[in-house]
Amino acid sequence: MKPFPQLLAGLAAASLLLGAAQAEGPYRNPDNKNPKDVSEGTYPIPYKMPVAAEITDALHRIRAHMDAATPTRVINKKTGAPITDFGKPVADAVFEPSAGDYGIMVYEMGLVSSGLMQVAAATGDKSFTAMTERHYKFFGETLPYFRAQEKQFKLERNNSFARFLDPRSLDDAGSMCAALMRARHNKIGPDLSAMIASCGDWVANKQFRLTDGTLARKRPQAVSLWADDMYMGIPALAEMGRMTGERKYFDDAVNNVLNMSRYMFDAKEGIYTHGWHENLQDDAPKFYWARANGWAVLAMSDLLDVLPKDHPGYPKVLAQLRATLKGVAQRQSGAGLWHQMIDRNDSYLETSASAMFVYGIAHAINQGWISPTTYGSIAQAGWAGLSTKITAKGEIEGICVGTTLAGDQTYYYNRPTSVHALHGYGPTLMAGAEMLKLLKNPNVNIEYKVRTYHYQPKGSGATDYREHPKDHP
Repeated sequence: MKPFPQLLAGLAAASLLLGAAQAEGPYRNPDNKNPKDVSEGTYPIPYKMPVAAEITDALHRIRAHMDAATPTRVINKKTGAPITDFGKPVADAVFEPSAGDYGIMVYEMGLVSSGLMQVAAATGDKSFTAMTERHYKFFGETLPYFRAQEKQFKLERNNSFARFLDPRSLDDAGSMCAALMRARHNKIGPDLSAMIASCGDWVANKQFRLTDGTLARKRPQAVSLWADDMYMGIPALAEMGRMTGERKYFDDAVNNVLNMSRYMFDAKEGIYTHGWHENLQDDAPKFYWARANGWAVLAMSDLLDVLPKDHPGYPKVLAQLRATLKGVAQRQSGAGLWHQMIDRNDSYLETSASAMFVYGIAHAINQGWISPTTYGSIAQAGWAGLSTKITAKGEIEGICVGTTLAGDQTYYYNRPTSVHALHGYGPTLMAGAEMLKLLKNPNVNIEYKVRTYHYQPKGSGATDYREHPKDHP
């Protein structure tokens, strides 16, 4: 038996841990109408039935912030003076920088545009796509000017249109390419077929690949795979399949899901390691970065949305998505969000990956791919956590900045977060849109019972716990 002083110290430590576990949060569940109910504590997030008006208001704040922060003007980079004469190229002409460095052609803006389209579809409010229309109209108006500028001055990467005049990576091409094709499909903005042809050709034909056709990179090692590139390449291939009707693009997209999963998905853990390169030992340690898993979830969801159901790869991709969502869902924190390193609870809670997971889970429910009974309350709690990260101004807090493929936990743990990291804006819009659809889903009942929430298929005949309080304390 331990000496008495050590025993007292152990009891004190246990008491402190218990107190921390039972610490009061700032939110009480408003669906519990009994103020004297001591069987329910408080929460760190607004644990309650989602309210469509509140979700829509948050999405409007994000839209307004994005709209105000992304000018569409050409200026002289030395003087700041606007350039409106597009007849004669000027070497110093550039896109006017956006507030917060939200580049209007970066891959993250592809997610923002796609998210805004989804919100517009969920709400019927076309104001959500006004910014995308403005951006794409600007692209159509300025492409000839910047093409002429490049021909005359050979600016290469210093040309504001470089990502589409001369794509050099999946980051340049893939995400924006998918968004451009979605806009075309939805008749938003002008015809940007020249931009689509440029980025589509890069993804399909010019990006570096493994010999088995897997999209790869030459950094940080000479032959590297990133789980991020599931999103940077697969949705563009899928949209090319939808746009052209050519099966080869669907085949390529499916092949990349399956191959990348073979290299990077840990079936035992149910999650993806961030990447793989040819110099890794077979027993190398794995680093489960949350946003890498988010990219994988988005990519598979986007592919399934347009992949013909009779394609032989459809059930394989669906099975892979289901396995990933299971692995992700069981790692959700008590604050509704997910950790930066998804398997490490002492790493910080990160917003962009959390938004991707909320979207992926809610979307899969709405598409009938997974059970609302199993996953509905997980999506709800995730949105509750996300809602606390959206400021009154429409900025989003807690987003990890751009992150390379690394080989140690210290790097990932200490990546900064910033409201200027654009990675979380599109996914949060997408998550909100899908939660709105879930609230209106005609096949799902959402019920508050025994101080928690139950998502049930309509007509399931589930027991009403409130009728049997003694059996369900």
